[in-house]
Amino acid sequence: MTAERIPDLAVIGAGPAGLSAADIAAEHGLDVVLVDAGSQTGGQFWRHPDERHLAQFRAPESTGHHHWKRYVDLRSRLAAAVQRGAVRHLSGRHVWRVDVAADLVHLRTTASIGTDQVPATERTVTARRLVLATGAYDRQLPIPGWTLPGAMAAGGVQALLKSNQVAAGRRAVVAGTGPFLMSVAAGLAEAGVEVLAICEANSYLRWARTPLRAVQEPGKLFEGVEYARTFLRHRVPLKMRTVVTAIRGTGRVQQVEIAAVDGRGRVRPGTERTVEADLVALGWGFTPQLELAIGLGLDTTVDVDDSLVVVADDRQRTSHPLVYAAGEATGIGGAVQSCAEGELAALAVAAELGRTVEEAALRRRRRRIDRGRRFAVGMHRAGPVPPEWSSWVTPTTTVCRCEEVTAGEVAASVCDLGADDARDVRVTSRPGMGLCQGRVCGFGLAQLVTAHTGRPATAAELESIAKRNIGVPITLGEIADLVPLTAERADS
Repeated sequence: MTAERIPDLAVIGAGPAGLSAADIAAEHGLDVVLVDAGSQTGGQFWRHPDERHLAQFRAPESTGHHHWKRYVDLRSRLAAAVQRGAVRHLSGRHVWRVDVAADLVHLRTTASIGTDQVPATERTVTARRLVLATGAYDRQLPIPGWTLPGAMAAGGVQALLKSNQVAAGRRAVVAGTGPFLMSVAAGLAEAGVEVLAICEANSYLRWARTPLRAVQEPGKLFEGVEYARTFLRHRVPLKMRTVVTAIRGTGRVQQVEIAAVDGRGRVRPGTERTVEADLVALGWGFTPQLELAIGLGLDTTVDVDDSLVVVADDRQRTSHPLVYAAGEATGIGGAVQSCAEGELAALAVAAELGRTVEEAALRRRRRRIDRGRRFAVGMHRAGPVPPEWSSWVTPTTTVCRCEEVTAGEVAASVCDLGADDARDVRVTSRPGMGLCQGRVCGFGLAQLVTAHTGRPATAAELESIAKRNIGVPITLGEIADLVPLTAERADS
């Protein structure tokens, strides 16, 4: 790859989807630039300790990692591609905006840590095609006490364990819904944490409604057996149709109130009990990270799990002809699914740009993705957010911690001021207007408004919560230093 030549493909994100896309594209003769905010590859799923000191830590497989051998293979292929000049890997860089001009995509980047040392003229990455593999982050629901230190997103608890091999507490309750809870609980138990309970809001018997979907991913069944063995060995109780309704403590988590619920999430009177704990790991699934996709104006839709996702065709192309999407951006489905989507997107780009691609290879990936999608739909239907979860919320419960907006203020916006969707509530009472710009509270806010209005949020409403013209915080100096995009410059 020469400095003058415009790369064929830019990939944003070096997790399962992005790594797979970059490797396959390079192996099919494309010039690739891989941009990632992390200092090392792997994304959230394969987050691991600093590779310079990896020998000092336990093997990654023992801290909750799955498909580690696959990651090592992807990483080795990437290193080989970088060495031969087929891939330029820009680590430690956020993409805060994507523009399209003169049939090229332009990625505006900034340093993910510290002051940007890259000259302003080199902070924009230009390519002929783009694969968005931006991943996802934990979605949370507000409950009394969830802002106390020691109450954490389940993904954050696992990230701390994976990257630093540090447990966030000594006595933990893991709560929410979905198979990810088991991964977090198993990792904590293996790290020596006393896991008091896994509180699954739903019943695994819900899988019986769609048994054929459950067998689409046999590997997941084996993972479940591994978790069961871990829980038996460490005596970790799994409690179905049980939730955390309140978290209490002075200065940090000290007590956790647990209760049994019915199929709609209503607390069964008399089942409430309190346990002493210093850590609560809360997980209600994941929300795709779509700031860049929405900024590009890509078509979106509301998925079966109520998350906003990018619409992609059978070759991962979005509504924009130059942009493809892979991984959690198109729907939460796990690492194996993300790898297949990244590979398919890369093959489709290679074919479009005139490289030789076997049609059979495209079909194989498509079949793999379709199978994974069927499993994902079953997973989401088996573990939805309980319809009446808002009954656990009190008027004084904080919904938006940045702006300190309570559930009572959200209710007042809907019931007293006539706000009938999350957009109106955001304007009238300011949830989602603070530092995180709704990343933490956006899903819970939308769900809470739905509980008051009885009307599910539309894609347009969810887009308004997730829309950010500047995807990550940057300085005014960086804006002042922006190099304008012109047709003449883009064609040079």
